[in-house]
Amino acid sequence: MRIEVKAKRGKEYTLAAARGRPSLTEHRRLQTRLEIAEAAATLFADRGFDTTTAEDIASAAGISLRTFYRYCPAKEDALTPLFTSSVGQLVDVLAEHPAEEPLSAAIEASFGTATAERRLEDAARARRLVRVLGSVPVLKMRWLAAGREMQERLAPALASRVGAPLDSLEVRLLTTAVLDAFTVTMEYWAWQDEPGELVDLMRRALAFLRLDELQANPEPSVDT
Repeated sequence: MRIEVKAKRGKEYTLAAARGRPSLTEHRRLQTRLEIAEAAATLFADRGFDTTTAEDIASAAGISLRTFYRYCPAKEDALTPLFTSSVGQLVDVLAEHPAEEPLSAAIEASFGTATAERRLEDAARARRLVRVLGSVPVLKMRWLAAGREMQERLAPALASRVGAPLDSLEVRLLTTAVLDAFTVTMEYWAWQDEPGELVDLMRRALAFLRLDELQANPEPSVDT
């Protein structure tokens, strides 16, 4: 019986890998990481980073401290899945929207996902968290480090959308522009006394950058 179960799980993993999806076990791990990240985000926003312990985060996430450390080497690592999942949502939205649709419209649609709306439901708390991220050096370092991983995830979606090679200069610049627009807009929103709606600020940022006018050219023109 044990052999059959093991074989079945192995088959499940193989099929999931072949389809490009995480296995059931990996999905549960990802979900646990997100639950830890969201618990940490709430505590950091409400209590501050220094007064929040790993034990506090584990308790809020409903897990043991041992389980917490299995997923996070330290409390400053707890938020990383929150950063990367946001870009994952954007990649999914871009895949769902037709390539001929303006890029800004597809990006704006990512703010309307159920997860995004839930995370931004308490705007005051979300703004406090962003302020913590920008003012605590170890968290800011994690945020910047996660940016590299987010570029790797977003670039293929943008490359296929504009019809340019993944390693082209244009795709790299476009990817950086999109991520920087998110980062700068979030920071601006967090620190203003009366910031308005985040989605309105993001729409303003995208219009200023004229992302919809950017067309990647895979090969530079040659003057004759």
